Amino acid sequence: MSVDVIRKAYQATEEGFLSLVTKQWPMKPQIAAVGSCCLVGVICGGTLYVANLGDSRAVLGRAVKATGEVLAIQLSAEHNVCIESVRQELQSLHPDDSQIVVLKHNVWRVKGLIQVSRSIGDVYLKKAEFNREPLYSKFRLREPLKRPILSADPSISVHQLQPHDQFVIFASDGLWEHLSNQEAVDIVQNHPRSGSARRLVKTALKEAANKREMRYSDLKKIDRGVRRHFHDDITVIVVFLDSNLVSGASSVKGPNLSVKGGGVSLRPNILAPCATPTEAGST
Repeated sequence: MSVDVIRKAYQATEEGFLSLVTKQWPMKPQIAAVGSCCLVGVICGGTLYVANLGDSRAVLGRAVKATGEVLAIQLSAEHNVCIESVRQELQSLHPDDSQIVVLKHNVWRVKGLIQVSRSIGDVYLKKAEFNREPLYSKFRLREPLKRPILSADPSISVHQLQPHDQFVIFASDGLWEHLSNQEAVDIVQNHPRSGSARRLVKTALKEAANKREMRYSDLKKIDRGVRRHFHDDITVIVVFLDSNLVSGASSVKGPNLSVKGGGVSLRPNILAPCATPTEAGST
């Protein structure tokens, strides 16, 4: 396991989806506008690798012995053009395009279309042959696509796990729109492990309902297609770390972590935590 291995896995995933788009383009051209964020966590030999494309996020809960608190530590970098540094990155890569990022209805978007600057898929913003008819006109650029606008190159970070590292929350941006990193960590820490992911989703949905001045029960009754106007899709996985095994990680060769995960999804995002060997249970 290494950063290079993970980068190659992302590349293979992107190439695999591009192959699918190429095959289906004549029958289903709109597949060119399909894409996904991709957040990956790999635990191997006491080391946690976190890789990300898009605006999903991984947050570690780390216990502080002196106070008994569990602090939230963000592990992933995000690629959403609402972040100024991401806009600057795109502008530096496309200095000849003054419209590379556009403020549309108070939201920054790449070419006025999409908020993320990196993803799996979305090949209509990567390859010119897929940015033409019969793709819907709303996705087609006015000027020819000279070079890829979006990237599938992940941001990857490496963390040595410590005995006081308690758990990692992997979640799509739908959760983080309504909960801060610390609020999410507090919810996981202050409740039973079982059902942690579902509890986070429910809390976020309650916040979404409150912002619309409606009851959670009424929000739940709205058809999922229509509910997209009330909140973004939410995918959550919580991985609990066995501190006894983590503490011995540096002295034992090979993977030796025990994890327990729970996931709830309103729409599939690619969130892929894994540990090998694994003693895992789903909730």
